[in-house]
Amino acid sequence: MFGGLAFLLHSHMFCGIINEDLMVRVGPQQYEAALSQQHARPMDFTGRPLHGYVYVAPEGYQGTSVLKQWVQRGIDFVSTLPAKQSPGGKSRRAVPTR
Repeated sequence: MFGGLAFLLHSHMFCGIINEDLMVRVGPQQYEAALSQQHARPMDFTGRPLHGYVYVAPEGYQGTSVLKQWVQRGIDFVSTLPAKQSPGGKSRRAVPTR
């Protein structure tokens, strides 16, 4: 979609890597709080920032604990979204089979 590596949860993108930047989907409610973090900036690859998505420069995700915090922000947001529907009208959430 945007020339990077993306990670999905229930068919929703929640984070990824674009060049050296971490991209995190934080959602509209947490957008300003995320932007207030050091090394975070609006995600803008089209000339218009995507509200609810941020880029984090490498200095902002150095170390396992801070990287986990950013990834968890993405997971927390997409966990609130409804499951996407497949073309056949069925939910894309994984269902265990026997």
